[in-house]
This record gives sequence, structure tokens and C-alpha cells, in this order.
Amino acid sequence: MNSNTVRDPRRWWILGALCLALLVLVIDNTVLNLAIPSLNQEMGATPSDIQWILDAYVLAFAGLLITAGSLSDKYGRRRMLIIGLVFFGGASLLAVIVTEPWQLIVARFLMGVGGSLVMPSTLSILMTVFDEAERRKAMAAWSAVALVGMVSGPTLGGLLLENYWWGSIFLLNVPVAAVAIVAAVVLMPESRSPARRIDPVGVVLSIVGLTAAVYVIIEREWNIPVIVTAVIALTAFVIWERRRDEPMLPLHLFASRNFSGASFSILLMSFGAGAVMLMLTQYLQFVLGYGEMQAGLAMLPYAVAAAIFNGVGAGLGQRLSNRALVGLGLMLMAGGFVVMALTTGYLPLLTGLVIMGIGGGLAGPSAYSSLMGAIPVQHAGVGSALNDTVQQVGMALSIAVLGSVLAGRYTSEMPADLPAVARESIGGAHSAGFAGIANEAFTSAMHLGSWVGAAFCVAAAVLAVSVLRPAPQATAPEPAQESSAV
Repeated sequence: MNSNTVRDPRRWWILGALCLALLVLVIDNTVLNLAIPSLNQEMGATPSDIQWILDAYVLAFAGLLITAGSLSDKYGRRRMLIIGLVFFGGASLLAVIVTEPWQLIVARFLMGVGGSLVMPSTLSILMTVFDEAERRKAMAAWSAVALVGMVSGPTLGGLLLENYWWGSIFLLNVPVAAVAIVAAVVLMPESRSPARRIDPVGVVLSIVGLTAAVYVIIEREWNIPVIVTAVIALTAFVIWERRRDEPMLPLHLFASRNFSGASFSILLMSFGAGAVMLMLTQYLQFVLGYGEMQAGLAMLPYAVAAAIFNGVGAGLGQRLSNRALVGLGLMLMAGGFVVMALTTGYLPLLTGLVIMGIGGGLAGPSAYSSLMGAIPVQHAGVGSALNDTVQQVGMALSIAVLGSVLAGRYTSEMPADLPAVARESIGGAHSAGFAGIANEAFTSAMHLGSWVGAAFCVAAAVLAVSVLRPAPQATAPEPAQESSAV
């Protein structure tokens, strides 16, 4: 959108609709963590089942993002947003009626497919609707919505879990998705890039490579055939895309220090913070004995602090560089993890959560702004998908690696003569009558996990400060051929 382009008078209403679409994805992920004890007790889900219920969504989401972003650029970003919301809402209804863990895993996978269509479209539509002068403010609001979801998700989810069965949490998705669909139809203009040929070879290679890579991460074992498949498919994808005149993924973006630096900073930041909810929901409910609603409310200070400082960071971004804000925010997040690693009980935990929230509020919008600022608008969909893929890979790595750290430390702290069910998970230990010793073991495991999270936040801060550079003062106007039609 160049200086001669008239601003869409509906742009802030469009931003609200985009944020609503994003909100449904965030609420779903935050609510599910609270339901882990209920899934253990009511559905009989094993720790392995729980892992896959959480990760099936990530597997589908991360594996399809690049393809979904490319398709949204070609066939229409609003169209893909609406299709994704319909798919996500339908899969949520399916999740409500399942009775077995494997059925819920399938429903979560289908929700991930829908989410992969929704997520790239939200940020890419934002980039085409807002010009350079307003884009940072709009992106900060978009980022803040994720924090609103963190506030509302646990609270509403806790209320439902305390009064109804676990399946009721997925009903939250349906009305939000329905309202977002209506808002998209009524408010949003359609936009797409100049006509480009579809790249079926690139589509297949990206899906196979990313899905296999995330699968290896989730499984946390040396599955040689799958590792070889991932390496071959991703290598072939890079070679294929470099030789195409119209690549699905413009690999030249990684030559930009701001794009590559922000990408890897976001990856490490997601890794550091990704499993914090997984740790805390179990700590609050099993160790401290909180109910679902109380546990959700106990995590609100983190989201509130992050939401407030998200706005503060947007204001500071007018005077400070992205590099300074990302580095400062990540070091604060590391400090929050250190507090969690050295203390027990809710009040000290609260201090760590607030510090982490402040750091995340400062770092997140600046990192996303740096990454998206390096992407030409005609590649907004696939660029947004790259941003989302980096985050999801970081989350998958976090759940896999920190999940293994937690499980390994917990098991090593439990006496060897206890039943296997007690040594396998804290939920199993509580059911078997070994709550006291299990609480001590899990607290020790959470402290170790917090140190790992702190280390990755520090690494992300060092990377950001070393690599990110100020954006150029003058930016090239958007290509005239970028089409937009109501």
C-alpha cells in the first residue's frame, strides 16, 4: 500500500475480525492444557495419549503452514481464512462427541488442518490492509489478542471444566469461529498476489518434509526412516525452489539479517516459553491442589502483564530499535524462568510469571515486526506462514525436549520400588496414593525445566542483539500488481 493509496475506512473493523479469528486458535490451545487432569481421569488417557492430543494439532498445523500460506496468496487470503474457520469449527464439534483418546487425537489433527489455513491469512491480510505508518500499531494489537486469549481461555475453560465434562471446552471454539466467519464475509476485502502457477512438487515436498521433521521431534527418538525422509524431502524442496522462476517459498528472504535473525530468535523464544503452560497447569493442579478454574485464574497475571507491556512495547518501538526491545524482553523472560527455578509456592511463582509476561510483551511484537517488515507484500501469505512455522516448530521442540526433561527428572526422583504408574506421571501417582513424594519429584522436574527455558531465552537474546539491524528509513512501495477486490 503506497502513499497514494486511500486507506480502507473499515481497516480497524477488519483488524477486529482478524483478531477474532486468531482468538479462536489461542483459546483452544490454552484451554486444552487445563484439561490434562480431566483427560487422565475421565477418558483414561495415558501420558502418551496426552502428548499426542497436544502434538497432533502441532503436527498438522506446522506441516501444512507453508502450503496454506502459498495457497492464500494465490487463491485469496479471505477465502482461505473462511475455509479454515469452517474446518476448525467443524473439527471442534467432532472433538465434543468423541469417547476414546485416539478419536480425540484425530479431531485435534483435523483442527490443526483448519488452523493452518487460518493463521497465515490473519497476518497477511493485516499487511495488505494497513500501510507502513499504521502497520506496527496494528501488528501490536494482533499480537495482544493472543494474550487476551490466554486470559479468557483458562478462565472460561476452568469454569466449564469445574461444572461440565472435558468435552465442553471445545464448544468455546464454535461460536467464536462462527462470529469470525460472519465478520470476514461482511467486512474483509479479498486480496491475492499476481497470478502465479501452482507448485505441486513444492507442495508435496514441503508437507512431507515438515511433517516428518515435526514427527521426529515429537517422538523424541532416533527413527531413522523418518529422519531420512525429512532430510531428503526438505533438501529436495530447497533445491527445487531455488531453481523455479516462481517459487512457492522465496528463499531469498533468508538473506535478510532481520528476517533470518528474527526467525531464529522467535524459534528460541518459542522453545523457551512453549512448555511453561504444560508445566504450570500440572504444578498448580496437582502440587498446589488448585481446581481448574482456580488454576486458570492463577495464570492470569502472566497474560495481563504481557498484554499491558505489549502496548508499552508498541509505543517504545517508535523510539527504540527492534533489536533493543527483543534483547531486553528475552532477558526479562529468562529472569522470570530463573525465579521459577529457585522458588516454590504460588506467590514466588507469581513474581516469575509477571516478569516473564513483561518480557514477552516487549519482545514479541518487535520480533514479529522485524520479521514481517522484511517480507514483500506480494509474499504476505507465505511470509506469515514462515513466521507461524517457526513458532510451531519451536513449540513442538519445547514440548518434546522439555517434556522429556520433565519426565526424565520426575522418574529419576521417584523411588524405584514404586508402581510403574506412579513413576510414569504425577497424575498416575496421585491416583495410586503417592501424592506427597510425587509432588516433590515434579517440583524438582519443573525447576530443571525452568533452567532449560532460561538458557534458551538467553540464547535468543544474544542472537537477536548480534544479528538484527535497524530497518531502512525508506521502503519500496508495494507492487502495483497486488490485487485487492471486495
